[in-house]
Amino acid sequence: MLILTRAGAQTDTAKPQTVQPDSPVVRLTYADSVRRDSVARIRRARRDSIRLVRLAMKRDSIAAVQRDSASRAAVANRAAANPVAANTAAAKKDSPVVRPAAAGPPARPPAVREGPPALVFWQHVLGINTSFNFTGRPVVEIFEIHHSDSKDGFFYLLVGILFYFALVRIFFEKYFSNLMTLFFRVSLRQQQIREQVLQTPLPSLLLNILFIISGGLYACYLLHYSRFGEGIRFWVLYLYCMALLAAIYLVKFVVLKFTGWVFSISRATDIYIFVVFLVNKMLGIFLLPFLILITFSGDQLREVLITISLAMVFVLWAYRALAGYRPVRNEIKLTPFYFFLYLCAFEIAPLLLIYKVLLAYLEKVY
Repeated sequence: MLILTRAGAQTDTAKPQTVQPDSPVVRLTYADSVRRDSVARIRRARRDSIRLVRLAMKRDSIAAVQRDSASRAAVANRAAANPVAANTAAAKKDSPVVRPAAAGPPARPPAVREGPPALVFWQHVLGINTSFNFTGRPVVEIFEIHHSDSKDGFFYLLVGILFYFALVRIFFEKYFSNLMTLFFRVSLRQQQIREQVLQTPLPSLLLNILFIISGGLYACYLLHYSRFGEGIRFWVLYLYCMALLAAIYLVKFVVLKFTGWVFSISRATDIYIFVVFLVNKMLGIFLLPFLILITFSGDQLREVLITISLAMVFVLWAYRALAGYRPVRNEIKLTPFYFFLYLCAFEIAPLLLIYKVLLAYLEKVY
């Protein structure tokens, strides 16, 4: 029909009419007019809904005020008609209300199906567990503190001492052989060998250090396995023993040198010092197998080894006294009695004094 009548349909996509520049009137299209009408309609509906809500709230408040005023008027009328009843009602209102118990059984509340409480439920779950006895009676277990009995530190210490001795033995083989010859053999060449040994101070110093290390370890074992050094840390006690042993022989060396210089008997004191430190070097070497056996043996075998080693130390000390007395007697006129007094004053008495002071110190501190 539109084609036959050649009529055009009106759409929203029609181009807006052009406005003449001189005309003040702005003509809107159909789409713009429909959009503006819909926006205005929505705004009116919103205002109408807000107004209706406000009117409803106002009506409710007016009805509540009217009900309140009506109830107050009714109460005033009853109070005017019967003032005694009004006073009784006011007193009942102020006092707590006590209602008589009902004659029949109380009404049971409606049964509400609820799940089990969380704690009871989990207790039941733990109770039916067959792998662990969660709900059983607790058992008190007594644990002892584990004391490590590892001897790895002793092993590495002994390996280090043996390695140190092996280095001295390899690099100073001639000195070591002369030392052994001088200690075990007495011959006409003893004076010559002594001079050769005195001309090599470095291996002598190294073997003296070996005596301090092994002798300090042996003294530490004697104190550690006795009741006096039982609660002291081993390595601290070992450092104390080495320091004390080094201090003893350093003081002895200085005193003998000073005595020989004062009384002009330096040759005799030098010979005695040589004999003392010769026996100390050999004692440091002879203690090495005993240290290894004492470290890795049991209690009974350890006591036997300590007894044998103490006997060896005493024999070497006696040998040192006899070996030192002969050359000193040849240098100066010294009777055995005076030499015995020297041994008591400079050998036995300092050891007993150090032993007494050490015991008193350990008992006081530990």
